[in-house]
Amino acid sequence: MDLDQLIAHYFGTTDPDAADAATLDAARERMGVDFGVERDPSRRFALWTLMDAFGFAPPPAEAFEKTPELRAAAERYLDAAYRVERDGTPD
Repeated sequence: MDLDQLIAHYFGTTDPDAADAATLDAARERMGVDFGVERDPSRRFALWTLMDAFGFAPPPAEAFEKTPELRAAAERYLDAAYRVERDGTPD
């Protein structure tokens, strides 16, 4: 999935910072619903990472309770994101 396409799909623009509060709320609701019904693992993971970027993704253990490999990937993603935020480097 292309990140710009996802953002444009949910926010109606490739610049979500330009979206008003109502648009942000609607995008969050749509992403949550789509995440809940998505069955393709790669699309589900992409949606989860986008939800995480906007601060409302469920924890990996909850989001991927039935797929341990995706749960582990999500935990690694969060670890790397934390290191980048803390240190400025993913390693």
